[in-house]
Amino acid sequence: MSLSKAQDLIRLARLAATRRIGISLEEICEEFDVAHRTAQRMTEALETVFTGVEWQDGPDRRRRWRVSDPMLDRLRPREETAIEALEIAGRSALVEGRVRHAKALSDLREGLLSRLAPRDALRTEADAEAVLTAMGSVTKPGPRVNLKPAVLDEIIEALRGPFRLRLRYGEPDAPERTIEPHGLLLGHRSYLVARQPSRGETILSFRTDRIHAAQVLDESFAMADGFSLGEYAAKSFGVYQDPAQYGEVVWRFTPDAAARAAEFRFHPTQMLEPMDDGSLVVRFHAAGWLEMAWHLYQWGDKVEVVAPEELRTMVEGYRRQDFNALP
Repeated sequence: MSLSKAQDLIRLARLAATRRIGISLEEICEEFDVAHRTAQRMTEALETVFTGVEWQDGPDRRRRWRVSDPMLDRLRPREETAIEALEIAGRSALVEGRVRHAKALSDLREGLLSRLAPRDALRTEADAEAVLTAMGSVTKPGPRVNLKPAVLDEIIEALRGPFRLRLRYGEPDAPERTIEPHGLLLGHRSYLVARQPSRGETILSFRTDRIHAAQVLDESFAMADGFSLGEYAAKSFGVYQDPAQYGEVVWRFTPDAAARAAEFRFHPTQMLEPMDDGSLVVRFHAAGWLEMAWHLYQWGDKVEVVAPEELRTMVEGYRRQDFNALP
């Protein structure tokens, strides 16, 4: 057995041991990016090499493998990648003001290191630090909205319940309001997605940088029927929501920009249509014309807005010809 296959088998054993209902062939294919037949051979090797391997067919008719080998915990692969990932995630959380998450990630990192022998811990830390030092982050131009850690902590605590949240929003001396948080959209400007009972059942978006104070209430509530944060977010091009603007968006990129535009994921629901003349038509449904206009400006005269007409009017006259590079 090659070294890489041995590493994959150890990883498979650990996955089968840590997942409560085991791991299926379909999940093995996804985790290891292998074909169905390869996944079958991996489960055969699992049963051959490890003790305590058992399988069971679930209600979905999928067979899942579990490992209950008490010696498995001693098979610890080197932890450089996990240490690096936790450190990067912790730094990102700290930059975004998610102090509680940054602390939790740091604790996990220290926990991994503490389980290693001193020599292995020093080597792992040194290797991880070398990678992190070599990985720079590109600073994006423009202002960064700073989130208040105390406010963000209250929001996260409310989402866990879920519990109602009392906050002061807008002006510092604005009257308090009570909302029912449904999710948090993080981006260049972050929004708290919530329902405000005093304004009905409509799901609203609150800019987190305009929340001056927040307090979790000891009052639970029922989430809106059928609500999905992913579906809600997909209704906008960026993060801004305006039901009046929601509809089909159609852009046509010129032949010399088509290949570059095809590399972009403008929206989760986008459809790409290569045209006979070499141009590319992109279609999706979303709101947020202003955010679309900000993005389209980067393409100069290499893109034409076909629909909606209101967005076409917004960008008319601002399609420059002198940009010498594509986004």
